[in-house]
Amino acid sequence: AERRRGSARGDNREQRRGGVEGKARSFRRDEGGRVERNCGGGRQEWGEGQHECHAPGESPRKPQPKGNPGARKQEPRRRFEKGIEEPGGSVGEAGGTVEAVTQDAPVFESGRAEEENVVPPAGFSGLMGKALKTPKRYPTRPEVFAAIPKELYKKDTLKSLCYAFFSTSLTLALGVTAYAFLPMKLAFAPVWALYAAVTGTVATGCWVVAHECGHGAFSENRILQDTVGYILHSLLLVPYFSWQRSHAIHHSRTNHLEEGETHVPEFHDELKGKLYYDMKESLGDTMWTWSNLFMHLVVGWPAYLMTGASGGKKYGVTNHFWPVKPFSGALFPGSWKKKVWMSDIGVVATLGLLGLWASKVGALTVMAVYGGPYLVTNFWLVLYTWLQHTDVDVPHYSDSEWDWVKGTFLTIDRPYPKIVDFLHHRIGTTHVAHHVSHQIPHYNAREATECLKNAFPDLYLYEPTPIHKAAWRIAKNCVAVKPEGDKYVFSPNRP
Repeated sequence: AERRRGSARGDNREQRRGGVEGKARSFRRDEGGRVERNCGGGRQEWGEGQHECHAPGESPRKPQPKGNPGARKQEPRRRFEKGIEEPGGSVGEAGGTVEAVTQDAPVFESGRAEEENVVPPAGFSGLMGKALKTPKRYPTRPEVFAAIPKELYKKDTLKSLCYAFFSTSLTLALGVTAYAFLPMKLAFAPVWALYAAVTGTVATGCWVVAHECGHGAFSENRILQDTVGYILHSLLLVPYFSWQRSHAIHHSRTNHLEEGETHVPEFHDELKGKLYYDMKESLGDTMWTWSNLFMHLVVGWPAYLMTGASGGKKYGVTNHFWPVKPFSGALFPGSWKKKVWMSDIGVVATLGLLGLWASKVGALTVMAVYGGPYLVTNFWLVLYTWLQHTDVDVPHYSDSEWDWVKGTFLTIDRPYPKIVDFLHHRIGTTHVAHHVSHQIPHYNAREATECLKNAFPDLYLYEPTPIHKAAWRIAKNCVAVKPEGDKYVFSPNRP
C-alpha cells in the first residue's frame, strides 16, 4: 500500500506552488469598478473588493483562514506580475481563494517540466505522452473555474426542451416506422440490424439529455429538470437518481484508483489484474481484444448497474436498484437509498409496459423494435465513458497523489464523426469542459472548450486517433496498471 502511494505530499505541494509564466490576457476595469475579462467572445466580471473565484450563481465569500484562526495570521492580498496566488488553500480544495488581477493578468501556462519523453509500457497514443509529463505547477481549482465566463453557465430551458424534443421525436419516429413497415422475417434481419444501429445512435441523444438533467445543466426549474430526466432515463431502463449519485462520484474522483467510479483499472499484482493477463496470454492478442471490447461495450453497462463492475474499491459490490444487503450501501448514503427506490419505480413501469406490449405482439417484435436500439445505446454510453478517461499513456493516481485538478485534466476530447457528435449533443468532443464543470449546458460547451484550450494549453488533452482505432488500441493494451514514479500506467503484458 505504501509503495502505491508514490512520493510524499510535501514534494508535490512545493511543485504546485511554483510560479507560472504566460502571455497577457485582456483585462480592463469599467466605470463601475468591475473587472472584465474577455475569453472566446464571453466576459467574466469581478465586483470591486471581490477576491474569490466562485462558481456562477454563488455569492462570493471572503477568504477564511484554515485551522485555528489564531495560529496563523492571514496573508495580505498581493498582486503578482506573473501569476495568481491562492493564499487560502492547496490545489483541489473548493474553499481556496485567488486574487483578482486587474491588469497584465497572464494566460495560465503550467510549463511542462523538462523531462525525458520515456515511452510507457503500453506505448504512445496520439497524445504522445502529454498526460504523463508533470507540469511545473498545476492551476488551482478556482483558477480553472475562472477560465470559463459566467454566461456560459446560463441555462435556457426552452432551448433544452427543444433538444429533448428533437432526440425523443426522432427516436420515436424511427421506431414507429420500423414497427409499421419492416416484416418480422429472417430475410430482413440485416435491415433490422441497420435499424437498431441507427435508432440506438439517435436514442443516445435522449440519454445525453437525461444525463444533462442529472447534472443540473438542463434548466433552473428543478422539478421540470428532474421530470424530464426521470422519464427519459426510465424509458431507457436507467435508474435516474441512482445513476445521478454514482455519476457525481465519477466526476468528483476522475482517474482516482481507490475512489473512482466506472472504468477504474485493476492493479497488475492483484487477483483481477493477474486474471486479465492470464486471459490475454491464453487467448492471444486478437481474441483478447475482441473479448475485452465485448465485455465493455455489451456486458459492461448492465454489469455496472447490477454489481458496480469497474467501480473503485471504496464502495464494494454495489447495485443501482438495491442499495441494501446483500449489496454494499456505501454508494448511496442517507436519503439516497430512498431515491434509489424511487428510481426503481420508473424502470419497473417501463418493463411492465414492455411486457404488456410483448403479450400483444410477441417478444420477438419487442426485441427487434426496442431491444436492438437499447443495446446500441448502451454501447455508445460505455464507449464514451471508457474512451474519455482511458488510453495507453493516460495515467491514474492513488489517493496520496490525486487531486481534483489532476484528475479532471486527465479527461480526453476525441474526434467523433460529425453526425454522431451532432446527434449526441457533442458529449465526446467537449468532455473536458463537461468535467471541469458539469453544470455548463451542452450548447455552451464548445465555447467553454475553447476557453480551456487557450487558458491551459499544457493540460488540455485532445487525442486525434479515429474512434475505432483508439478503441482497439485501448482494448488491446490497457489491461492493468503498475506504478511508475508517482503515477500508475497501463502495462499490456504481465510485468
